[in-house]
Amino acid sequence: MSHPSWTEMFHVFGRIGVLSFGGPAAQIAVMHKELVEDRPWLSEESFLRGLSFCMLLPGPEAMQLATYTGWRMRGTAGGLLAGLLFVLPGAAVIAGLVWLYAQYGTLPAVQSAFLGVKAAVVVIILQALRRLAGKALNHPLDWALAGFGFAALFLFNLPFPLVVLAAACTGLMRKARGGAGTAHNPPASNGSTLGTIAVWGGLWLLPLVLLSLTGAGFLADIGWFFSKLAVVTFGGAYAVLAYVSQTVVSQFGWINAGQMIDALGLAEATPGPLILVTQFVAMLSGLLKGGTGLFLAAGAVALWATFMPCFLWIFAAAPYVERIAAHPRLGMALKAVTATVAGVILNLSAWFLIHVVFAETRVFEAGILQVPVPVWDSLNPTAALLVLLAPVAAWLVRGKMLLLLALMAAAGLAIAEFPFAIS
Repeated sequence: MSHPSWTEMFHVFGRIGVLSFGGPAAQIAVMHKELVEDRPWLSEESFLRGLSFCMLLPGPEAMQLATYTGWRMRGTAGGLLAGLLFVLPGAAVIAGLVWLYAQYGTLPAVQSAFLGVKAAVVVIILQALRRLAGKALNHPLDWALAGFGFAALFLFNLPFPLVVLAAACTGLMRKARGGAGTAHNPPASNGSTLGTIAVWGGLWLLPLVLLSLTGAGFLADIGWFFSKLAVVTFGGAYAVLAYVSQTVVSQFGWINAGQMIDALGLAEATPGPLILVTQFVAMLSGLLKGGTGLFLAAGAVALWATFMPCFLWIFAAAPYVERIAAHPRLGMALKAVTATVAGVILNLSAWFLIHVVFAETRVFEAGILQVPVPVWDSLNPTAALLVLLAPVAAWLVRGKMLLLLALMAAAGLAIAEFPFAIS
């Protein structure tokens, strides 16, 4: 592993933040390409260990993977830089979209361009999944675990923590091949783990306590609610979106159901983690309740409550990842989780593809089966055409990801404006 300069770090992780469309599967694909394939910054093994580790944590796994990889390269400051650059581009786009949405509504042109971007993301995900599977699945049991991960989530809708726990237990019982792993010394850690927890836990919670004590009821409610989500969100934002929607609409009454649907659609189409929907909800609520000042304050509180815990988890636990990997049995448990994660990413990919091409889905239930299936009458022909065009565009641009996204965004706009657009 090489040690990039701060300028290189800023450039590459800024690029990752700008290109991180399409949810965790696509974001992991972008990071793999930038950090493993295009540059010798991380080995395949280190990347996969970090990915498996982040899948075990609550919160947005892709943002935490960016933070972890930054920490691996330049310690705490590197992790902070990488994590912020992963979030801030999307946060800036969300802020602008909230303002435009409040003024003009659903912004059809923006949605048309983002539909083309989503089609490109389908190709990016599938390409990365093929490469990751080729590296992580080296044994029949690895393939079985990947199949288990996909089936458990896609076919049976099992709780994500249970799936990961089952994989880890399988790895613990598996005989290590080739002895213990090789430890890679991480950057030196400043202070003890307890000190790290105290510092980052204090940074996370103290502002929320102050909001409560000063009587900022609306902002305090935002902070505490989204902090609770940060603790219980295992398996990515999709696992809690229904709960978020129900709570902010029915319990708090911050926005209505139509606005929540629009928030999910726009957050899904912007760069950065999907959990940025919390920022959209907070900023729109603040704008409706109190104008520009509350709009900005609510967005800041939502971002703080959502992402500060991620830095706490990473900086407290990251120093132990390589030690775990070097331990024979614990290392095999982590390898089992890595294999299962390939199936998890396949599940996310299938979920994303279905929701790009179809406006509605339903759950087919038969015994213990709970399979998400598309409602065929809700097929979006424009989206389907763009998904078919995306592989051709990817072949034409020869791996230039930014060019692919721009080309497909233009295709989305062109098809939408075509006089005889598909319908």
